Amino acid sequence: MGSDPQYAKYPLLPLAQHIFTLTNPSAPKAVQQTSLKSLQDAITEHKMAPLYRYLAHPAEGILNATGETSSKSTPAPLGRKPSAAGMVASKHSIPKIDLPWDEALYEKLKKENDEELDGFKKEEEEAAEKAGETEVQAARGKRAEFWARVGDKDRAIAAYEEVFEKTGVLGTKIDLVLAIIRMGLFYGDKLLVKKHVDRAKTLVESGGDWDRRNRLKAYQGLYLLMVRSYALSAPLLLDSLSTFTSYELCTYSSLVVYSVLAGSVSLKRVDFKSKVVDAPEIKAILGDGEDKLLALSGALSAGPGADEEMKDVSSATPTNAKTAVNLTNLGSDQPEAEAAIDFSPLAQLVSSLYTGNYKSFFGALAAVEVSFLTQDRYLYEHRGWFVREMRLRAYQQLLQSYRVVGLESMANDFGVSVDFLDRDLAKFIAAERIPCTIDRVTGKGIIETNRPDDKNKQYNDVVRQGDQLITKLQKYGQAVRLRGSERA
Repeated sequence: MGSDPQYAKYPLLPLAQHIFTLTNPSAPKAVQQTSLKSLQDAITEHKMAPLYRYLAHPAEGILNATGETSSKSTPAPLGRKPSAAGMVASKHSIPKIDLPWDEALYEKLKKENDEELDGFKKEEEEAAEKAGETEVQAARGKRAEFWARVGDKDRAIAAYEEVFEKTGVLGTKIDLVLAIIRMGLFYGDKLLVKKHVDRAKTLVESGGDWDRRNRLKAYQGLYLLMVRSYALSAPLLLDSLSTFTSYELCTYSSLVVYSVLAGSVSLKRVDFKSKVVDAPEIKAILGDGEDKLLALSGALSAGPGADEEMKDVSSATPTNAKTAVNLTNLGSDQPEAEAAIDFSPLAQLVSSLYTGNYKSFFGALAAVEVSFLTQDRYLYEHRGWFVREMRLRAYQQLLQSYRVVGLESMANDFGVSVDFLDRDLAKFIAAERIPCTIDRVTGKGIIETNRPDDKNKQYNDVVRQGDQLITKLQKYGQAVRLRGSERA
């Protein structure tokens, strides 16, 4: 299995969600107050002087745009504020946040940080004199975790890289790269995350153990979700459900939400049925009544969504081992208790889409947007795209079963007006996302689908590609003849 994960405690990613919530105009006021208190308590408890300055400084903080202070402070040099993109809900305007700058508190935290750093420096010097390289590396690792804990992105990454260069253990190297990825996730730095996800993949493929290989799936899936590659993200997130251990990344409940949303918008109907609708890990969270009890007891075994790499391991375990999800222990390593989540809109979205109850589906989609898409920092940016793609999926699912559909009949099925459906379908038809035409000249309007003929399409593709090839060959022949005449 390999060694236990290292450097997995910091940074505290729930704090990034709290910062996002403070700047999110869609978040309820009570939730924002809770997030503000959690952020202030964490800054004090973990002595996060760099993060406090990054957020609340009158001249440099990304949140304290008004320059409010709660104590006498010395004027700070003027300059550009650091970028807030990736941490806040709106990149253009940041609402006023009640996070006042307290110079006395900052100086107190900074002094405690300096004392802690002096202790690490002394420990490293003593280890270099009296102990071996292992102890020196341990001291360097503590310093790297310190910078990650207090929220100093650049110094944390530099310290992790220093430890990375001096270690030869592959498992430790992977853990260090995963820690750098989390720093990128904390600050919403997508380029940094992409670079180090690729780096971690290279290290894992060179001989990483199964546990780190499985943890990387969750990291990679979450990154792909951030950049709206839902089709690539869904298989990775769904595979992570049955063996999830990356609680430093997100809670199990959040992973279920991400997996269901990514699978709903990207998977084909057959895969959607097996990996989302019937998946025991998802039923244990979204199911109700008998299905939920069966999933929790392990009576429902993991289907195609389970990690296929565990087949050999599972065959060697006793037959009475169950694929049960212990909801009471999931995410127990998180620094704070997880708030109760109402999964009913998500469950209704999955059920109504699969069963074709489109009126209920539109209501559930609106509820999912309000409860999940507008509240989560990884989903917020793409909420409009997701809602639009889910509407498209529902339209396609209904129209593929009919040659001709009445516009009014379809509008009644979806619980919307005829004019709204006409306008919405027109956008998808113009973009060639739905192969159909709308005729409103005669009667109340009909929708006629134009099912593509695969054989004719393949024939036309071959003819077009052949024409392109002939054109290229003719140009090449002319060039060759010209060169020959020049030589003559």
